[in-house]
Amino acid sequence: MNNLGWKEIPIGGVIAEPGTAKKYQTGGWRTYKPEVDFDKCTDCLQCWMFCPDSSIMVKDKKMDGIDYEHCKGCGICAEVCPVNCIEMVKE
Repeated sequence: MNNLGWKEIPIGGVIAEPGTAKKYQTGGWRTYKPEVDFDKCTDCLQCWMFCPDSSIMVKDKKMDGIDYEHCKGCGICAEVCPVNCIEMVKE
């Protein structure tokens, strides 16, 4: 048994060093996931600008897919898409 005092116990839920958020695969938290219809996508990148998790992958100034390891399924990308090419589907 560890007999640490309350001041010695580390605070939970803290990212203690910079740049470590990539190590946490938070995609398992979601109930719905975004699916992209690339035939409809105009590569406006609104989804990329508004994604709070930086889960929209971009290559050569075009939407290249979704990083499902970090996407939490919030649906913001689907809401801001002007051509409705992103659909939230239940996992």
